[in-house]
Amino acid sequence: MPDGAPRTDAAARIAELLAALLPGGRVGSLVAGAILPGGGAMLDLVNPADGRVILSFADADAAVVDAAMAAAGPAQRAWWAMTAAARGRAIWDVARLVRQHADALAELETLSAGKPIRDTRGEVAKVAEMFEYYAGWADKLHGDVIPVPTSHLNYTRPEPFGTVVQITPWNAPIFTAGWQIAPAIAAGNAVVLKPSELTPLTSLALAALSDQAAGMPRGLVSVLAGAGPTAGAAAVGHRDTRLVVFVGSAETGAQIAASTARNIVPSILELGGKSANIVFADADPRRALLGAQAAIFGGAGQSCVAGSRLLVERAIHAEFVERLAQVAALIPFGQPTDPRTQIGPINNRRQFDRIGGMVAAAAAAGARIATGGGCPEALRGTGGFFYAPTILDGVAPDAAIAREEIFGPVLAVLPFDTEEEAVALANATPYGLAGAVWTQDVGRAHRVAAAVRAGTFWINSYKTINVASPFGGFGRSGFGRSSGREALLAYTQTKSVWVETAAEPGVAFGYVD
Repeated sequence: MPDGAPRTDAAARIAELLAALLPGGRVGSLVAGAILPGGGAMLDLVNPADGRVILSFADADAAVVDAAMAAAGPAQRAWWAMTAAARGRAIWDVARLVRQHADALAELETLSAGKPIRDTRGEVAKVAEMFEYYAGWADKLHGDVIPVPTSHLNYTRPEPFGTVVQITPWNAPIFTAGWQIAPAIAAGNAVVLKPSELTPLTSLALAALSDQAAGMPRGLVSVLAGAGPTAGAAAVGHRDTRLVVFVGSAETGAQIAASTARNIVPSILELGGKSANIVFADADPRRALLGAQAAIFGGAGQSCVAGSRLLVERAIHAEFVERLAQVAALIPFGQPTDPRTQIGPINNRRQFDRIGGMVAAAAAAGARIATGGGCPEALRGTGGFFYAPTILDGVAPDAAIAREEIFGPVLAVLPFDTEEEAVALANATPYGLAGAVWTQDVGRAHRVAAAVRAGTFWINSYKTINVASPFGGFGRSGFGRSSGREALLAYTQTKSVWVETAAEPGVAFGYVD
């Protein structure tokens, strides 16, 4: 922390946690087990719960990116030279270390990213599960023998790309880091991860633990502490980058895809969403009510799969919205360090202001604010970026709030009359990440699930995900998958090998004496 920077209790505790988790306790880029200071402009980390600076660090420059790439190459070759079983044991040891340091990792995530401690504890546990799951896959990734119509033995080999650049967002830092690192290294790659400059700390800590795992080569997982336009762009365009994975907004994803395409480098994009949560009149009212809350208010709505559009059958629309507004106002809301808190602050000032602007515009366009609509009175003096659970009723289907991702605890409600209309409304968006339906009609449930364009769809549930199940989007929500066997395959490229087995193979061309 620079001299004169405001210091808070959160800053002091973060310093203690970093001293236990990072080499030297300093913030910079983690490359081959060492913290490298950046050479760029100073970047501030701000506590979302009080709006005060907690520490500052220098942006990673091109020299740091070069160092990470230089370390990744030999580490990846050493890693790929190991037996698959040995790689699996090393990945399993990462999971052991994550579980061993789970409390510290969860607390660091809460203090630096503003996520409620009840959420971060669960997310850290899921990170351990990710490494355990892919550790089991390491020695089960194999090719096929193809029955070609010649005298050849033809077989395939799934091989790693080499060095993979991964760029992750600020809404779920350690969860997203684990989500991407585990399958990449299980497939034999090295990783250079660039987390959001707003939330780099837990990604650095996860990489430091990976360095400590038995059998893990130093440099296999590096983390760049820097901004997207500088460190991120340098890593994406680096000559040694063989695959780019981006999790974030569609706008930035399009820029990255264009950049990688110019270099003939593939990309995997997990982008935003404007997911529809459809409630029919025959739905279990209690379960649908709880599901609607979890879909949009969990994580303060800062989730790519947030059910930010609630489509309610007109017969129950008015009553459902009234009940939802009543219970939404009662959800425990406040400081993220309080175990009772279910909704914490928005991660950063820019996003907080964007949410407020979109809600104001929707209200000006005729939407009715059923509850919420700003920072709760009791929390205004904290300086934190708190935004109350907000429900907008009477939203027009073509309104911006019904089509654009808001990434906050704001729900747009639209009524419908028929199943066909519900599906049409659900698909009236360029996004296609997730969706859900609530109904007791089994046939309808499956019809709607098949008709809605989305990579993940829930029936009488919302936001259930697991590392074993593929996750990704359709349309503007991106392409590629970030979990399950599909993610493992996405981190490999297939080599076809032909072996001539005939004692006297036929000669199709050429001349010999």
